[in-house]
Amino acid sequence: MQLRYVFSELRTGLRRNLSMHLAVILTIFVSLTLAGCGLMFQRQADKTAEVLGNELQILVSLCVEDDPSDNPNCAGGEVTEAQMQRIEAEIEGSPEVDGYDYQSKEEGYEKAQELYSEEVFEGPDPVITVADWPAGYWVTLKDPNEADGIISAVKGLDGVRGIGDQRDALGQIFGIMTVLKYGSWVASGFLLLAALLLVANTIRLAALARRREIGIMRLVGASTLYIALPFLLEALVTAIVGVGLAAGALALVQEFGVNRGLEESVTFLPWIDWTDYVQTLIGLVPPGIALVGPALTVIPTLLLTRKYIKV
Repeated sequence: MQLRYVFSELRTGLRRNLSMHLAVILTIFVSLTLAGCGLMFQRQADKTAEVLGNELQILVSLCVEDDPSDNPNCAGGEVTEAQMQRIEAEIEGSPEVDGYDYQSKEEGYEKAQELYSEEVFEGPDPVITVADWPAGYWVTLKDPNEADGIISAVKGLDGVRGIGDQRDALGQIFGIMTVLKYGSWVASGFLLLAALLLVANTIRLAALARRREIGIMRLVGASTLYIALPFLLEALVTAIVGVGLAAGALALVQEFGVNRGLEESVTFLPWIDWTDYVQTLIGLVPPGIALVGPALTVIPTLLLTRKYIKV
């Protein structure tokens, strides 16, 4: 196989259909940017639910040694094993509860590091330590509007420091995230469909423009792969450029929208970081934009070239 011919045809094809390739690149860029924003909203919702719970959960915090809450339930010091068994029995017996999970001090402390600045955890006398952070139970409700029974059943028990109930606020936050996520994906879906149609039209025009060369190559016994390779490389080049532009746009969103914007002004939420950004690009489940982009152009090209290069 003469690679020189393949790359020569690649340059010719890109130059000959420059306007169509630019249209494909811009469409892929916008659609993948929207799809990436949807993935970042999904990761933000997952991280918020992991640290703060969701609109179906309340947190039953337990007393620690020298508890600073001044709650009379903590007069006896740190919660005991017997008190925890009593609390668990009340939770399990409530008809409003669908389930619960115990969160240890260490697990709660690790989540707290997502919410507060590093200064409060460092130094010879840190403001927050593992021993200071209360253990607790994440209680999942059957109905987000029915929690009065379980709250009144446990809030007066010895060993219960307090009830964390953020259902209303979290419900609004998750509602906004859901609207933004699905809105991004729907708009991205329409643009991805437009990109597929553009790719198909570009291949058809390119095949018609090379009809004479393809016929000659058929006569001399060139394989289908050899004839189709310039088309596939053109599709790959446009996908790489589109993915690169979308990755750059999402990096700007992460740096200026999240790191220097929302994270500094809205401090009560844990925010996505560069690890989530990388997963948005190359994650497998759901697939990142670096996987979707090439698949969006190469697969239809592979299928359509078999039709158009039959001379």
